Amino acid sequence: MSKTPEEIQADIELQREQLAGTVDQLTQKLDVKANAKAKVDDVKAQAQVRAAEVKDRATTDEGKPRPEVIGIAAAVVVGLGLVIWLRRRR
Repeated sequence: MSKTPEEIQADIELQREQLAGTVDQLTQKLDVKANAKAKVDDVKAQAQVRAAEVKDRATTDEGKPRPEVIGIAAAVVVGLGLVIWLRRRR
């Protein structure tokens, strides 16, 4: 079964479009600057989401620090002070 010249031309055009799409995809993959910027933007967005989650967990509905967070912070400060004091005594 032989193809007509119009069918061959249509096949060629289709292959050209597919090749152009493949070249565009390869160009995007090889664009290091754009890929790095996209990665940085993604990491920034994830950090903002995590920061908001931590803030929500550490504060009450009124925006004040939760008492347990204050207690933990105080314990850390006292612990660090004790370690520094013990090291200086030696």
